[in-house]
Amino acid sequence: MIPQKNVVVVGAGFGGLQAVKKLSKNKSLRITLIDRTNHHLFAPLLYQVATATLSPADIAIPARNLTRKKRNVTVLMDNVVSIDKEKNLVICNEKTVSYDYLILAMGSKTGYFGKNEWEKYTYGLKDLSDALRIRKKILTSFEEAEKNPERSRELLNYVIIGGGPTGVELAGSIAELSRHIFRNEFRNIDTANCKVTLIEAGSRLLSAFDEKLSEYTRKSLEERGVNIILNTKVENIEENKVYIPQGILHTDLIIWAAGVEPVPIVKNLNVPLDRQNRVIVNQFCTLENFPNIFVIGDMAHFEENGKPLPGISPVAMQQGRYAASSIFNDIKGIKNQPFKYTDKGIMATIGRKDAIAEKDPLKLKGFTGWLAWLFVHLWYQVGFKNKVSILVTWMWSYLTFGASARLIQSPIDSDQKEVH
Repeated sequence: MIPQKNVVVVGAGFGGLQAVKKLSKNKSLRITLIDRTNHHLFAPLLYQVATATLSPADIAIPARNLTRKKRNVTVLMDNVVSIDKEKNLVICNEKTVSYDYLILAMGSKTGYFGKNEWEKYTYGLKDLSDALRIRKKILTSFEEAEKNPERSRELLNYVIIGGGPTGVELAGSIAELSRHIFRNEFRNIDTANCKVTLIEAGSRLLSAFDEKLSEYTRKSLEERGVNIILNTKVENIEENKVYIPQGILHTDLIIWAAGVEPVPIVKNLNVPLDRQNRVIVNQFCTLENFPNIFVIGDMAHFEENGKPLPGISPVAMQQGRYAASSIFNDIKGIKNQPFKYTDKGIMATIGRKDAIAEKDPLKLKGFTGWLAWLFVHLWYQVGFKNKVSILVTWMWSYLTFGASARLIQSPIDSDQKEVH
């Protein structure tokens, strides 16, 4: 009889959840899922929570709900502080868990390229608390402008740093919020005077996409009133100020969408890291000398054709399923084959009825790209209730130009940026 094995999965994101779903089919395994929150988050739609289209419950689902029928899965809400690789122990704040196999899928956090002092002046977008802080700040600024119309240009002035998907999607959403959704709801201000500035260090937006799609995105955002500044690196950030070579941008809200970095625990693993502090893994997604430890998703540096795979959800999901299959094979004594990524394409939304999608040789833009974006994001959403809720909300928003998730959930005078 094969002895029962303990598998610990750290992180309830895309990669970790896929691993747990597959591992749970083997009833001889004891699986422990550890996450510092109690939910799985559909991160690609965080920007819609930040811009008041969706509510937090639309894009998050409790991990226990997802595993309630999987009797060999235990969920622990705890924070992992270290890994003892020699003793096969995961050490958390409140509990220590032993493992035979370990899958690290802890994702990433907002990264400032060594300028961590900028964090206290900016808002990142990596979790629900970030999204709710941005939403509160945006909604509050409109309310303050209504009371003080002489300050409206100062209050309704937002700067987004980073021209990747997060920056583009936020810029487009805020522009539509001000120019369409809020247009007839305020009496003392013209909400269309809201200024959104998007700064990108590179020569074009969405550099991972085809150049023509990048240019289409730039023009579409500019048509929505977004001020785009390319080939520009931020030199410094202070409270309500962004310093660039062209001068100082004064703003009421600075959103940092320029980069991410792995969670801090990677530095305590005593393993090789790349320049972005991602864990360098081998062709089997494991650590050298520790074949029972898998590192997947955003926190892993996995090279394919001489380049590291991007930190996107399809990579994490495929690696999660691969790690589970590898564990099955190892238990059976079957040799594993190296991980191979299947490119599912990339996409980004610009605004209402407008998105781009690319999967060679197919390139979509405009309304067709938007329909493809809607379908894919609904397909990969976890939980039937969430799929229905999001679909209904999107239909309502499309028909009415409405954004219903617009509650300011704490007193305006306590709107202080949290330092974390």
